[in-house]
Amino acid sequence: MDILLFNVTTAALMVLMFNGGLALVGQSTLERRRIPWAAVGLSGLALAGVALQLCWSGAMGALDADPSKSGWWRVVTSVFMQNGGFGGAAWNIATLAAVAAFADWFWGAPLTLGLFAAGILLPEQIDKLWGQTSHSTDPRNFAGSSGATYFLGATLAAALLLRGGADENPGKAVGHGAEQGSDDQGASRGKAVRKNRLLALGVPVLGLAMWFAQENGHGLVSCYGFALGALAWATCRSVLHPDRDLRQPPRTTVASLTGLVGRRNRSAG
Repeated sequence: MDILLFNVTTAALMVLMFNGGLALVGQSTLERRRIPWAAVGLSGLALAGVALQLCWSGAMGALDADPSKSGWWRVVTSVFMQNGGFGGAAWNIATLAAVAAFADWFWGAPLTLGLFAAGILLPEQIDKLWGQTSHSTDPRNFAGSSGATYFLGATLAAALLLRGGADENPGKAVGHGAEQGSDDQGASRGKAVRKNRLLALGVPVLGLAMWFAQENGHGLVSCYGFALGALAWATCRSVLHPDRDLRQPPRTTVASLTGLVGRRNRSAG
């Protein structure tokens, strides 16, 4: 029962982050956005890690984060190893791809990669500041991308709290009735912003509850990510252009790529 509750709350936290990412970039804008190459790269590394595990029986022993073994590289390479079986690996890679895509569209590729790296390296250092210097001896914690993914997802929740949501239709209304339409849009926008901010606040609240009730590390790293996300938005907001794809449509979009794949599949069939 405890394991089931652990899995349910962990999944619920990811659902909050996923919905927050949709609200931050705008669900209706996804097909018009560029290919999120940072997300493609991170997902590719995770898939390559699984392939390595399948091809080399010693991969986990050489690359995981077992504290009884030496190796400076383990803190990084362990992120791209998976030890939750087929279901766990599929969940980790799918959530990494989705969260990294939202982050790439909002933060941009360089900052996304930097925040993901912070999700790998910072939690252990922050734990030391709080006096939590003991390493887990649970083998389930020796590998997996979920910690860095939850950290990255929480940075999006912080940005959603501070920004309020996506600007899905950049530009101003013109023509007859524009003023009345603007009032209606303003009221609708205000309601959506309040809803989005409550959604964003749910991430650190649930994360802290998970940590204190279950000692669930996903909740704790989510709080760390939330704090760093707020700092990143405060310091980098002037150079971020999350609505760039809507104002200057890219040549290759998500819709055009999926359409091309669909045509090729029909031709092959």
